[in-house]
Amino acid sequence: MLKVLIVILMVLLVLSLMSGAYFLMIDQGDKTKRRTLNSLGVRLGLAISLMAVIIYGVASGQLGHRNPWDAGPITQDDAASDTDSSASRGARRRIEDLDRE
Repeated sequence: MLKVLIVILMVLLVLSLMSGAYFLMIDQGDKTKRRTLNSLGVRLGLAISLMAVIIYGVASGQLGHRNPWDAGPITQDDAASDTDSSASRGARRRIEDLDRE
């Protein structure tokens, strides 16, 4: 649900950017028309909303990273189960470094 909201906000940001460019070309510096400025205000509000939604998602744990190269924190149980691999040796070194601190 949160990812859908982020995509919708991003699409609205692009549409607001395109409308601002359109108003800029059509108005051609007419000082009585403030459509470009209004479009900038809408875009600013959408950007702040997008940042707030992303911060909320990360803080609540609904958004995160699931990268294949980042397996997350290494626990002592994980390090004990891997005995022969070089990755486990590196994990043991990291755990030992954490224990020393």
